[in-house]
Amino acid sequence: MTHSAHKLVDLARSVVEPMGYELVGVEHLPHGGSHGGSILRVYIDAEQGINLDDCSAVSHQLSGVLEVEDPIPGHYDLEVSSPGLDRPLFGVAHYERFRGRRAKVRLGVKLEGRRNFEGLLAGVEGDRLRLEVDGAVRELPLATIESARLVPEF
Repeated sequence: MTHSAHKLVDLARSVVEPMGYELVGVEHLPHGGSHGGSILRVYIDAEQGINLDDCSAVSHQLSGVLEVEDPIPGHYDLEVSSPGLDRPLFGVAHYERFRGRRAKVRLGVKLEGRRNFEGLLAGVEGDRLRLEVDGAVRELPLATIESARLVPEF
C-alpha cells in the first residue's frame, strides 16, 4: 500500500471508528470516464448492520475531514457503503477472519496461466494466501492480490 493509500485509510479510520463503526476498507479508483476524477469508496460495517442513515452520517463527517486535509488531488466522488454480501477483503486480517468461507481472488499478474481464483479461504502462511481450489490448496502471493471478495452463500 502506498503512502497516500495509508493516509486515506488513516483519515477514514479517524472518522469512522469514533462514530462506532468498523472501517472495512477504502478503495480509491479512477472513474475511467472522459470527465476525469476518481471515486473514493469507503466501506463501513457494524454489528447490527448498516443502513442508509449510517452511510449518510459517515459521509457527512468524512467529507468535512477530507475537505480540510485535501489528500486527493483533483475531483473525486465520495461513496460510503456497507460491504454487502460479496464483502471485499482487505488484507491478512480479513483472510484470517473469514477462514473457511468461499472467496473470489483476482491477481494483478498471472499465476500458472490465470489471474482469477475461487475457493475456500484456508488462512495465510508467511507472504502467501492459502486458498482451497478444486480440492487442492493453492498459495497465492499476497503482494500480487489485486482484489478479493467473499462469495455470497444462500
